[in-house]
Order: sequence, then structure tokens, then C-alpha cells
Amino acid sequence: MLGRVPAGVPRLAEYLGRREPGASADVRREVPGSFHTVAATDGVVFVQGDLATVREVFHGRVRGVTVAADRPDGLAELTGAGIDEAALAVRLLAPAAPWPLSEDCLWEGIRALPPGGHLRIGPDGRARVRPGPPLPMPDVPLAEGARHVRQALTEAVRVRTDGRATVSADLSGGMDSTSVCFLAAGRVERLLTVMCESSDAGSDDGHWAALAAESMPGAEHTRYRAQDLPRCFAGLLDTDDDLEAPLAVVHARAMTLEQARELAAAGSSRHLTGHGGDELFHTSPGYYHDLLRRHPLRAIGRLRAAQAVHRWKTGPALAALLDRTSFSGWLGYEVGRDLRSPVRGVNATPVSGWGPAYRMPGWATPEAVDSVRRSLRAAARDRAPLSPLRGQHLTLQQLRHSGEMVRRIDRLSARHGVAMEAPFLDERVVRAALSLDYADCLRADRYKPALVEAMRGIVPDGSLGRRSKAEFSADIYLGLREHRRELLELCDGMRLDALGLVDAAALRATLVNLPPSSLDLVPLLGTLGCEVWLRSVAAARPRSRAARVAAGYRSEVEAGR
Repeated sequence: MLGRVPAGVPRLAEYLGRREPGASADVRREVPGSFHTVAATDGVVFVQGDLATVREVFHGRVRGVTVAADRPDGLAELTGAGIDEAALAVRLLAPAAPWPLSEDCLWEGIRALPPGGHLRIGPDGRARVRPGPPLPMPDVPLAEGARHVRQALTEAVRVRTDGRATVSADLSGGMDSTSVCFLAAGRVERLLTVMCESSDAGSDDGHWAALAAESMPGAEHTRYRAQDLPRCFAGLLDTDDDLEAPLAVVHARAMTLEQARELAAAGSSRHLTGHGGDELFHTSPGYYHDLLRRHPLRAIGRLRAAQAVHRWKTGPALAALLDRTSFSGWLGYEVGRDLRSPVRGVNATPVSGWGPAYRMPGWATPEAVDSVRRSLRAAARDRAPLSPLRGQHLTLQQLRHSGEMVRRIDRLSARHGVAMEAPFLDERVVRAALSLDYADCLRADRYKPALVEAMRGIVPDGSLGRRSKAEFSADIYLGLREHRRELLELCDGMRLDALGLVDAAALRATLVNLPPSSLDLVPLLGTLGCEVWLRSVAAARPRSRAARVAAGYRSEVEAGR
């Protein structure tokens, strides 16, 4: 068990005694923590990650033998793999690539395990991928389910705090980080909480963080002003040694590194975050689609309340909720059809089929758009949704995006000796949350009701009463303006332009004249992440075929083949 596990797991000997590698899959559902499971017996190797992908497993063939790893770039170096340009084009999609394209590896010949699945490598070096256990049915009543969430989350925090002298934790003011802080308080000799202010004067995060801090005796609270840390988009001219894939939060890379340095200087080597809480407890609007079929009368009242709160337009909302398009039909046709549609109105409905509204950037070339459409059609032919329930499918998709972000941020923080920990993404917490009856949680008049009930008596009632949520477009605009010169320099000799995926001139025009709507800025994150990644590959492996693709020299690559 490689990762964060409790010391001296009592039943580990029993699992090992079964002498069947697949039997250790049960460990993940019974033992708290976040870890890879690896077992070997009689020449058979069993490897498994987790449902949220914080502990992901990649595999590839090296000289005829299957090799598994927790990141694909090392495997790619062993195999001499090039870059999958079609998969790279998909990473330009905003707000992110949809399942299953979101998990296609960018290195040719390298694959990731399916959700919850495990890898069995036989004595001959050949591997078989086995599916994971079934997802829990979302039918546990709120009161009972909240108790399960409370127990699982408490144990997840305990695994990370017991025996530690010093632990740090985010205290953003949000309910997720606040819950983690109160669970950790008193379990360590020294708890350091961190609050990073927003540039937006209207943000109320600071108020809620201060309210929680007042009720948390014994903790040391640090508050960073917006100007104390690097702005968004700082340092993007620097390459990176993490070559797994484009970093979705590349705009916050410099900020993450500086915060890790500050935490290490303060004596922390383990930092707790609330990542995953939004995905698990801010109930996906896709569940309205499911509720309408399960309890039509009950759904109507909930929908009317949600419509008033979210300002959904009646016509588009009804059309979305009555939609019966299959997952394959939606992915293969509807997503590709709308790639060039305007973003105006994308928030007018609870959902758009099986996911949010996906768009290609205005600076993407027609060739890139055509490539993405081909990838969508190919994926639709042989892949099923993560769950037959639209709400659960959307929750899992977002959860796995969050897990990827955490494992990538952890690698950044590890450069300063700080491990990034997300208790909400542990397998037992995830399964407890997925089992909650969504009909009890779809409440427009209550914010994260399941988490509120789970934390009642642990988090003060004043902090459990928050119903607002901050947004960070002010920080994005400020960072774009402050680092405009470096971003424009990225447009010079742009690798994505050389590959025919992006029109650098169109991107430059957007950076010079920023659009007034923050929705139009979302595609920037994927594009800049892809460009920084390509430059990093070219710098780290200058003589490889992947580096030549990264530099945009496709003709040389083809000639080499």
C-alpha cells in the first residue's frame, strides 16, 4: 500500500494470506487513506489506483513486458513514445475535455486504468485490465448518509494527522476547507492554517475564514494578501519537469510553489486542502434530470426553486431536462456540433446533455476543431458513461478532474518538501458521498446539506450557515494584465501554432484586448497549459521524437518514421 495509510493495518496479513492479488482490491473500501495497492504472488502482479485518480496508474509495454507507474512520462521515456497530437488538440477544449477523452494519455502507447479498475500482469509480462467494483447506488437517506460521510472524513483526516507534530491546512472560508481544519484541530501539536485573500474587494472569503479562526483555539493563522504571492500567470516562460500532461492550473503554478516554500519555512511538510468537497457535496444539477424520472412531482418543486436561484431560462431548461439523448449520441454528435457556438447563454440551463457546454477557443484552427470532432466520434463508438445516472456521471467526471489537479499540485509542492493532501478524495469518503440520496440533497434553499449535517457538532453552527461562494475572475484579469508581456512572448514561436492547432495571431489579439466576460477567458487556461507543456517536453528531451513534435517539426518526425 503505497501512499497515505494508517500505521499497522490490522487486517493486512489476512489479505496477504489469501494469496490472490485481486483480493487486495477490498482493502481500498475498508482501509482509510489514499494509496496505490500493489500485490504480487506466484508471478502475478496486481496494481490498482483510486476512483478519484489522486493515485492514478499508467501502463505501457517496454520490450514486451507491461510496466505500471504512477505517471506516464517515465514510461514514455522508456518506450521512446511520441506525442499523440489528436489527444493534445482535445486538451484545448474548454472548460476541460469530457469523459473519456479527459483521460486519454498524451504519450503514444501509454494508457491509464479505467475508473476503479485494476491491472493484472502475468508471469509472461502480459497484462489484463479488469473493471472495478460497481458504484454505490445513490439511495441512502440524508441522515444516515451524513453519518457515514462524517466517519469516513474523520478517519481520512486522522490518517494524515496522527503522530504528526505540525500540519498545515487551507482555511479559505469555504465549508470544505473549514471542515478539514476543525477535524484536524486538536489532533496535532501545531496546526497552521492559511488564508489567501482575493483581489476582489467583494469577496467574503476573508470574513468566513476569520469567523472560523475565532472558534479554533490553539491554531496559528496566517493570512496572505493578494500581493504577497505571485499573481496568476506568473512564470509561464519557465519550463517544468512534470511532463505527464498540460497542467490545468498552470496559471497558479508560481503561486503554488511560493506557498509551498513558505509552508516549508514555517515547519510544515504536510498540507491539507478541501479539494473535492465542491464536487461531492455541491450536488450536480444533472441529478435534476434523474429526479424528474424518479419522482416527477417532487422534481417540479425543486426545479422551480432552483430556477429562481440560478436564473435558468424556462425553455432551454425544460429542453435539457426532457432530453433523452444517449451518451454516445451526445458525445459523438451534439458536443462536436456546438464546438464553435458562442459561450453566451451556456449558463441558461442546468446541464447540456451529459455535461457542460464544451467549446473550442476562438484561436483554435479549423484543423484542430476537425481533429477534436473526429476524436469525439471515435470515443462515442466504444465508451459508456461513468454512470447511467447523469448526475453521478457528472459528479465522477468533475471528481476525477479534481483528483488529477491534486496529484499534479502535490508534485509541485513536493519540490519544497510539502505533501499536498485532499481527504475528501479518499476512496471511502467518495463512496460515502456517492451513496447519498440525491433527492435529499437537491435543495435550492440549503448549501451542501449533506456536508452540513455530517459536520454538525464539529464545525460551529456559524460557519455551517454560509450560503455564498466566491469566484476568482478578478484575480484572473489582474494576472493577465500584469503578465501580459510574458504571455505575448509565449505567442512568439508558438509550438501550438507550428503544429497547426492554434492561430497565434488570434491568441495575441485576445491577450491585447481582453474580453469583458470571464467565460471567454476559460479557454486560455487550456491553451497556455498545452503551450508550456510542449516547451517543457522540447527542453527536457531535445533529441527525442516527442521533442521534435513539441517543437512543431512534424515533417522531420514523419521522415524519421
